[in-house]
Amino acid sequence: MKKAKYFAASFLFAAFSFTVAVPGVSAQKLRVAYVHVFDDAPVVVARDKGFFAAEGLDAQVTTFTSGPTLIKGLVTDQLDVGVLGFTNAITWSAQGADLKIIGKVQEGYHAIVARNDRGIKAVKDLKGKTIASQAAGSTADIVLKGVVLKGSGLNEKDVQIMYTAPSTALASLRAGRVDSAFLFEPYDSMARATLPVTEIYEVGKSWPFPCMVVIVPGKLIKEQPAAVRKVLASLKRAIEFMKEKPAEASRVLAPAFMPEGDLVADGRNVPAEEIMLKSLKSNVFDWRLSQADLKRMEELSGIMKELNILKKEVPISSVVDLRWQKELERRKP
Repeated sequence: MKKAKYFAASFLFAAFSFTVAVPGVSAQKLRVAYVHVFDDAPVVVARDKGFFAAEGLDAQVTTFTSGPTLIKGLVTDQLDVGVLGFTNAITWSAQGADLKIIGKVQEGYHAIVARNDRGIKAVKDLKGKTIASQAAGSTADIVLKGVVLKGSGLNEKDVQIMYTAPSTALASLRAGRVDSAFLFEPYDSMARATLPVTEIYEVGKSWPFPCMVVIVPGKLIKEQPAAVRKVLASLKRAIEFMKEKPAEASRVLAPAFMPEGDLVADGRNVPAEEIMLKSLKSNVFDWRLSQADLKRMEELSGIMKELNILKKEVPISSVVDLRWQKELERRKP
């Protein structure tokens, strides 16, 4: 694909790599990438708690700032596995890319917080206001435009969307440069702990959908099917650990998602681990895609067509391969 060749040389500039050392010579080397958002926390846990290694993988784990950037690495054969928003797989599959979604990581959690001095009590009040959000074309962006705004009778022309990093969104809220922000964790909890804002909408409560999924190229399925199973098994272990030991998981995640350490709010120290624990409780992590998830994905494919992101709807059945999920579900604990 011409587009794939164009991006092949440039996409790596957005990445930062971490390598997990695995004892033994039989470990399968695998290039795993995720978007550096709390939604993808299971990848961090799988790396730092050794779950990739336990499944026999020598995983080189790389972070990206957005799904649209990461997906190019899968398309150009520079990555083997990606954990990112599922709409990226739909977008590229529509262009002929051989990609498969093999499992889920997280249900969509994105909240709109608004400054208390802007008179914003509900989504409809955002008309004529500014909102900071994630990268254009990302899963969050599609949901913001096609679900959140549309559900309140608005469209993207009714608001001014400022695409920026979440840390910049917090700074802009603090300085009053934006009226609101569409945030994932831990930035939602950080905003509410340190800024004069109120949460007015949360996607997970109003319109739950499978946001973060595991995407692999068809080439990996053909050449290393066992590695595909091991990746999903590693993430399954990580998610189960996060549910069973949230306090310990918070300690693992704090350095990755709050490297600056604790927060100070109204003269009170707010430990980073406390923010991580709140973020874990507000999110729904699951490694399995349900029938309800698949139906919601079909809905979003239709929304992407309405937004002119797709020229035609992509049947979800052509992009999803759940054979490894079914295999792991049959496994005895």
